[in-house]
Amino acid sequence: MKLLIIIGQLLLSLSILVTLHEWGHYATARWFKTRVEKFYLFFDFLFPFPHLLNFSLFKKKVGDTEYGIGWFPLGGYVKIAGMVDESNDKEFLNQPPQPWEFRTKPAWQRLIIMLGGVTVNFLLGGLIYAGVLWYWGTEYLPAQNVPYGIYADSLGQALGLRDGDMILAIDDKPFERFSEPAIRRAIMIDNAQRITVRRDGQQTVLIVPDGFAGVLASRKNKDKELFSPRVPFIAERTEKDSPAQQAGIQPGDVIIALNDIPTPYFQDFRKLASSLPSQEVRIALVRNQRDTLLRTLTLTAEGRAGIYPKSMGHFLKTERQEYSLASALPAGFVKGWDFLKVQLKAFGQIFKGNIKASDSLGGFGSIGQQFGTEWIWERFWSLTAALSIILAFMNLLPIPGLDGGYVMFLLIEIISGRKPSDKVMEWAGTVGFILIIALMLYANGLDALHGCSRQ
Repeated sequence: MKLLIIIGQLLLSLSILVTLHEWGHYATARWFKTRVEKFYLFFDFLFPFPHLLNFSLFKKKVGDTEYGIGWFPLGGYVKIAGMVDESNDKEFLNQPPQPWEFRTKPAWQRLIIMLGGVTVNFLLGGLIYAGVLWYWGTEYLPAQNVPYGIYADSLGQALGLRDGDMILAIDDKPFERFSEPAIRRAIMIDNAQRITVRRDGQQTVLIVPDGFAGVLASRKNKDKELFSPRVPFIAERTEKDSPAQQAGIQPGDVIIALNDIPTPYFQDFRKLASSLPSQEVRIALVRNQRDTLLRTLTLTAEGRAGIYPKSMGHFLKTERQEYSLASALPAGFVKGWDFLKVQLKAFGQIFKGNIKASDSLGGFGSIGQQFGTEWIWERFWSLTAALSIILAFMNLLPIPGLDGGYVMFLLIEIISGRKPSDKVMEWAGTVGFILIIALMLYANGLDALHGCSRQ
């Protein structure tokens, strides 16, 4: 069921984005009186082999255009008359050019048609972000509302962080909203060099180790946290028939020590307990804010006592910034622009060699995991907005077969005044599609390999 929820969210999100992307091409083509022969969600052939398994789940012809849903759930396409595309239809090349064909239109019109899809995706990303901000606002945790400091995981310790640190600034930017991803992004994307913390009452400046951006970006560390808010360990409930329940630990008990080692925070207890699998241990706790009790139990083979702690929300107060419709619209486009800048900076880090390209690639598995196993609409639409901008950005790359490849040839034509031959465009499209498929196979292969390595 959980897998179906992930797949359902991924398919719905991509279907929305692909349909509107292709509508951008369709609308601009019609604007310039260019005939659109097909408008399809998914492919009605085995992409990228246009002559194999040709059939549609649904199709209906209206005017000159056949609208349909293909059987192969990978993207979609519009077939514009007089254009070599993924359908690989080249019969028109043997016919005299017609006034309604793409190839007979001026270069500037063809350029606008090719930019129609990415333009829609860029605008759509900003509009969706605006809708999310208007409907849900932005929930955040003020750094000042983290009174117990952080728990530094092994990756955070390698950065120089220590349990109890209060993060004050990244480089010269105050750390006002508590966010582990913000620290990651600052190091990986913005080349942050310093992190200022308050430790034992004193301000300390940590220098980010050389090459740490690559360490964070590596696949083995993508799912690892640098740090998390440190919180006391108060029992919310105990698992049925667990060692804790059998030992008489009750909801509301405050756990303070394990084997006489102080563990006033949940993360301290979890870390120590995980190192003592199947061992008999002594747990010290405070009950009703006055009675200190000692309980003996045997941990499970995984080093667990079976105590569910009170959630972080019990200790940490978040705030929510609300938006009117008037304020959400500009804020949504600013958020979309900021997200695009992050993608551009990430590419820059790859070209500089600070981040490996293979660590940044992800296939459908990586994308699907971002949606999670619960259908949460706020997260769904936020991810859809991000994917819309990524789709626009990736489509603008100057690779034949992508919109950016056509744009590249059109810009050459506009500058030089010479139109590439149909044969050149045909070969460029073929090479481009091979590159795209190879990249997709590689990205999804990395997902599969990474997934296997985590088993």
